[in-house]
Amino acid sequence: MNHPHSPTIAAIATANGRGGVGIIRISGKDLLPFAQAISGGKTPKPRTALYTDFLAADGSAIDNGLLLYFASPASFTGEDVIELQGHGGQIVLQMLLARCVELGARLAEAGEFSKRAFLNNKMDLAQAESVADLIDASSQAAARMAMRSLKGVFSQQIHALVDDLITLRMLVEATLDFPEEDIDFLQAADAKGKLASLQTQLANIFAHAQQGAILREGMNVVLVGAPNVGKSSLLNALAGDDVAIVTDIAGTTRDTVREYITLDGVPIHITDTAGLRQTDDIVEQIGIQRSEKAVQNADVALILIDPNEGLNDTTREILFRLPENLKCIEIHNKIDLKNDNPSVENRSGSLKNETGASTIIKLSAKTGAGLDLLKHELLQQVGWQGESEGLFLARTRHIHALQTAQTELDNAAACGNHQIELLAEHLRLAQVACNEITGEFTADDLLGVIFSRFCIGK
Repeated sequence: MNHPHSPTIAAIATANGRGGVGIIRISGKDLLPFAQAISGGKTPKPRTALYTDFLAADGSAIDNGLLLYFASPASFTGEDVIELQGHGGQIVLQMLLARCVELGARLAEAGEFSKRAFLNNKMDLAQAESVADLIDASSQAAARMAMRSLKGVFSQQIHALVDDLITLRMLVEATLDFPEEDIDFLQAADAKGKLASLQTQLANIFAHAQQGAILREGMNVVLVGAPNVGKSSLLNALAGDDVAIVTDIAGTTRDTVREYITLDGVPIHITDTAGLRQTDDIVEQIGIQRSEKAVQNADVALILIDPNEGLNDTTREILFRLPENLKCIEIHNKIDLKNDNPSVENRSGSLKNETGASTIIKLSAKTGAGLDLLKHELLQQVGWQGESEGLFLARTRHIHALQTAQTELDNAAACGNHQIELLAEHLRLAQVACNEITGEFTADDLLGVIFSRFCIGK
């Protein structure tokens, strides 16, 4: 609904820096007088561009360009919205923004335009979040999936699930007034079958959400191993550029070096760590501390093994420092020195190597032989199954809400024939969890956290 007491807000909607065009966005109630004041008395027609000077209080021109007026409710926020499209210099934009404040607007908070669109039912919460995801998309695949969420693909699946959940809840709660007949009634209505169908429906949504979360969050990969084992060479090979210095001198990498790549649309953040070893070099010690922090935050570790020494004491000391549940891939680099062929070997259980890795890959960072095997294995480790039409971007909070709903449906399925009240409560809690995704039920403090992460002007 439109909030009559919401103040008028204004913000620069284009990115910082110089550009051909800069945009000021204003949202509030009854903004025609505002538009007339800044344009020298001109009255814009809704959704029609008006070329005009943008005037200061004394009538002098601050800038000129296009003024667009979107009358409520046919606007992004559901309120009256004005966009001033002028020149893209930061000084002139700040002058124009100051003029908007003089006319009664206040500076918008981060994400406040999208928040108002949500509060005025122009979009649900999952769609509002996809606005930020579309802006922040780090690959073409992520952008496509964010647009699907913005168009309502994710929300439609949640709404369909909730509708079926409400139908089942109605059946269950209708029996609470007739305790002698409840079991027969639920059997006749096939309540168990409807619940099983809901569980399957939710499992499919959860599987798609997990894939969307992978594409949104990506994965963190660290290169670890003894000094001079080829970590920097492998980073350069994966990045396709000389981002790390490579020499035959141990300890050349004295700090963490981060590089970003995409594999099949999935963002991969790779960190080349300083060789984890004992050293008296103070600068290198700082680099090693940063390396240990990167390892703690990693999803996958690539453990490079020296082709001449194998698993030596230095590497064993590094392995001792790795988190217990960290996924590991063992890399045998420099196969070009032995004229070996690239290969991949998968092991499990007691057959795992001494490094704890379930996969062993032989490759050459120098020639590139075997790099495709490594890239494929990284996607396998993170669980990526490839982009498909049904996928959408999902956030960590969406995953948690879906997991909660799954737990409640599982608990509901475990209820006995005479636990109707308990069954009804588990179904209610499952619906609450699903409604948190689209915002039908969301705490105000959670809304504040979500929209505070948006950029100003959105």
